[in-house]
Amino acid sequence: MIVPQQLPEAATKLATVMAHKTSHTPLPTVIPDIPRVYHQTSSEVGQRTLWVVCVLMGLSSLAFYIMAMRVPVQKRLFHVITALVTTFAFLSYYAMATGDGITSHEYVNERSKHGAVTEIVKRDVYWVRYVDWSITTPLLLLDLCLLAGLNGASILIALISDVIMILTGLFAAFARNEAQGWGWYAIACVAYLSIIYQVGYKGAHAMSARDYRTRAFFGSLSLFTLLLWTAYPIVWGVADGARRVNVDAEIIAYAVLDVLAKGVFGFWLLLAHDIMARASPSIDGFWAHGVSHEGALRVGEGRTLDDD
Repeated sequence: MIVPQQLPEAATKLATVMAHKTSHTPLPTVIPDIPRVYHQTSSEVGQRTLWVVCVLMGLSSLAFYIMAMRVPVQKRLFHVITALVTTFAFLSYYAMATGDGITSHEYVNERSKHGAVTEIVKRDVYWVRYVDWSITTPLLLLDLCLLAGLNGASILIALISDVIMILTGLFAAFARNEAQGWGWYAIACVAYLSIIYQVGYKGAHAMSARDYRTRAFFGSLSLFTLLLWTAYPIVWGVADGARRVNVDAEIIAYAVLDVLAKGVFGFWLLLAHDIMARASPSIDGFWAHGVSHEGALRVGEGRTLDDD
């Protein structure tokens, strides 16, 4: 029996006993889920594809330079531009084949029902490919624009639109989330529509005054190019965008498109030079003869000799 005066003392003892009993009860531990990490890289098939295209671009460049030497310097503009296209493509494919110009882009592939990250994928992105495209595609467009006889304003708009298209594609490939990536992709598609308008519509209008054979040649070549270029964003959408195909399939798809859009395009353009010759510009002046000797600074004489 507990005397009322002893209640505070009994309560203190009971609290001490309860604290002693509960202090040994283990607390539940929460082990965080460690996300699984997967790497998407190219296999031997992808590496061989890169080497094959590297060789093809190198041989194409050599052939184009030889073809350039067989025509007067005043008529070499298309040859030089086309040879530079495959030269830069050769350099980019050599870089990719030897392991340069590649980085891993990490993205979340799966989350739990509570929002926790459960799967991360690190996919190889060949950023050197975008460097290649930012140089070679404006040169290809320049070939078509000069062949059509477009004015300078239309050529500038087409080339700037092309650079915007390539850069926004690069930004989309390294986007932090899907919404941002598809936003950049949409901007790239709008820029491509501008290219189609300048080359397809305005180019055809500029060719309307030419003879039938020249019009047919430009129409076939421009249609071939624009159809191939339309396939590039489709490949990007299923590869870097939605990531529905592996890296090897991406490499093979882009390799086929690059060979057709650069190598085959170049041979078609230059081998049809007898048709193109009437539309190709003949450039004299600095292009053919260099800097004029008149009014030039003569090295070693210590003074400038101007025209009388």
